[in-house]
Amino acid sequence: MLVEGRTHIGPVRKENQDDFKINMFDDGTILAVVCDGMGGASSGKEASGIAVNAIYDRITKGYNPKMEVNSIKNLLLTAVNASNSMVYTESVKDNGKNGMGTTCVAAIVKNDVACIASVGDSRAYIINNDGISQITNDHTYVEMLYEQGRITKEQITEHKMRHVITKAIGTESNIDVDYFEIDFAKDSVLLLCTDGLTSYCSNEMIFDYAYHKDLSKAADELIDYVNTHGGKDNITVVMIRN
Repeated sequence: MLVEGRTHIGPVRKENQDDFKINMFDDGTILAVVCDGMGGASSGKEASGIAVNAIYDRITKGYNPKMEVNSIKNLLLTAVNASNSMVYTESVKDNGKNGMGTTCVAAIVKNDVACIASVGDSRAYIINNDGISQITNDHTYVEMLYEQGRITKEQITEHKMRHVITKAIGTESNIDVDYFEIDFAKDSVLLLCTDGLTSYCSNEMIFDYAYHKDLSKAADELIDYVNTHGGKDNITVVMIRN
């Protein structure tokens, strides 16, 4: 397996509140964590940093090559929940950090299985011969409206509250983490990203840039595209190829 990751501040923001970490274990298993912080001053950057490091450290210390999928699932979910407790604890120490939080999408990919945890609107996609499909669900106000039938899919991208998050790491003392387990066949690509990418790139465009392409070049070109076509946010992309 191969893995590449990139983050960029973008052309507008004065601070990069995105964060990510990747690791390949000795047995070839890959860990990837992507977070997009939110909060006033530097709280968003702090939140994403705490979460990424907490998840990365817990998994890298707890992973064992003999682990089966169910044990990997438990390790992943425990790590994300631990990060939630750490960010929340930090937020209640200081009134200036009240409400700080971060989105999170994290994956452990072993052999032909990808285990994915998600909170917020950072996404995971699977890219293969069948095209590109979003694995995760957006925890956003507009997604809730869509599921209730109050707006159409087309209205989501233009809605004035499209960036309002309904669930994030650190905003509550406990968190309900989404979990997905998918087959990860040969030649497939798993893409993890923040909304700085998906707000400005269509699924079709992501597919064209990422499938059967050099991962390093694809990551750079996706970020370059966003930065030169109206991007106003931090951008983070991690890609894993089997």
